[in-house]
Amino acid sequence: MFELNLPDTLNAADYFIDRNVREGRGSNIAIECGDERVPYDALLERVNRVGSALRDQFGVRIEERVALILVDGPEFIYSFFGAIKIGAVAVPINTLWKPQDYAYVLNDCRARVLIVSASLLPQISAIPRDTLRYLQHIIVVGHAAPVDPPDLPPSPEGYGGQVVRSGTDRDGRISFSTVIAAGDAALQPEATRKDDAAFWLYSSGSTGFPKGCVHLHRHMPFCASAYASGVLGITANDRCFSVAKLFFAYGLGNGMYFPFSVGATAILWPGPPTAANVYSTIERYRPTLLFSVPTNYAMLLAHERVPDFDLSTVRLGVSAGEALPPALYERFKTRFGVEILDGIGSTEVLHIFISNRPGQAKPGTSGRLVDGYDARIVDDEGKPVPAGEIGNLLIKGDSICSMYWNRRDQTRATIEGEWIRTGDKYSQDDEGYFCYAGRCDDMLKVGGIWVSPMDVENALIEHSAVLECGVIGRYDHDRLIKPAAYVVLRDGIVGSPELAASLREFVRGKLADYKRPRWVEFVPSLPKTATGKIQRFRLREIAEQTEIHL
Repeated sequence: MFELNLPDTLNAADYFIDRNVREGRGSNIAIECGDERVPYDALLERVNRVGSALRDQFGVRIEERVALILVDGPEFIYSFFGAIKIGAVAVPINTLWKPQDYAYVLNDCRARVLIVSASLLPQISAIPRDTLRYLQHIIVVGHAAPVDPPDLPPSPEGYGGQVVRSGTDRDGRISFSTVIAAGDAALQPEATRKDDAAFWLYSSGSTGFPKGCVHLHRHMPFCASAYASGVLGITANDRCFSVAKLFFAYGLGNGMYFPFSVGATAILWPGPPTAANVYSTIERYRPTLLFSVPTNYAMLLAHERVPDFDLSTVRLGVSAGEALPPALYERFKTRFGVEILDGIGSTEVLHIFISNRPGQAKPGTSGRLVDGYDARIVDDEGKPVPAGEIGNLLIKGDSICSMYWNRRDQTRATIEGEWIRTGDKYSQDDEGYFCYAGRCDDMLKVGGIWVSPMDVENALIEHSAVLECGVIGRYDHDRLIKPAAYVVLRDGIVGSPELAASLREFVRGKLADYKRPRWVEFVPSLPKTATGKIQRFRLREIAEQTEIHL
């Protein structure tokens, strides 16, 4: 069994940033983003400046949360490790959400300080004053276009607190460059323990309310050693490009702490992961490790050019977030000569715990256990199922979150001692490969991101034409799951392709784009239980028998 011996006193920022400089890798390039190239010694200085400014200028205390709503870029990394270095807790937040989502999470984590990209600031400014009970300081990365002043509760010092005022705009927002300038270049890491909280990641729940997964200082080093080194064989010569963004658990490893574990280079792209953008980034920065999700690999395969795109530097592709269809694996390998290693991870376990191996990939499976993890497949009574049969997957390993913040009942229902219920149905073949068989609940994995059917249904119900609706997952032409909606209309309203398109756009205006239904089917009624609960399994049966209108 793989085991990483870490000291009791451990600060993750020291492990991933300071250690590279101490061990002589200060001149190695840590980050490439746009025209910017940041070596490890400059990275260390900027992490120190952010950390010391958070502590000395904003009064951030040990274990206090610092919220990050940031597009991928060096500032994300400075902020993430700057908070961790002073013993605070970094909370990266999904950049695709809407104001109501941000209001919920900012209140749930109780952050007084938010660091936000200028392009995302309007989402925060749209939140009413009486919604944010704890937030006092907003630090803005980049140039902010004029927006209405953010409605924040008054603090004893007034909005903005007692901070350096140069670089503070008329609405009290502080520029990130001012924070960097005000911080100290030298900063000793707080003497945190390996079991102290280092960061939270929010995981979507079946009720639509995200849950804060509390991760410890020991978790990132464990994942980097178990997966990045143990499976990918990462070295200081590698260049990592992750299509999945840093706020995802998957992207956080791929694009940050995996390369930093060995002094390699992280290639960051702040824009949308369109096929053209991904190809452009690959050809410009020449990564050796490409991390993506099946939906994006399908987009890349659908995008063609003569001569073809040059992926010759990519030694391995990695896929997670949703099951990789065998056809996509074969088509990508045939076209580019790149093997994609499919695997499964989760926000709760932080990164991939079951994976295919280089030269040993078995298409259509999630691979075999990553060293350092153990697995059980059990029935609904908790008894092991016979080999080859489908059951509920439980995982044990040293990167499982310690709890869901303020969710005791859900923590107890999901984490059982050393084991965590993944919520996935799996079987294992006679060669030890794990085969995905679906979810234990109705949650959907769309483009690698969890979607609650209830979330989409609640949005649709707000439309004046909709009486009731049910949402399920449906395969598209690439055998990838996307949301499909079955809608019962109010009396007197007739369904049409135009109305279906209008409903899709209606949801798009209320929820993150990835949650919008790709198909809408109008039905006279929904199948329900005797107590009135929608029977989504019946909708899935109907979907297999009927045509859904685009």
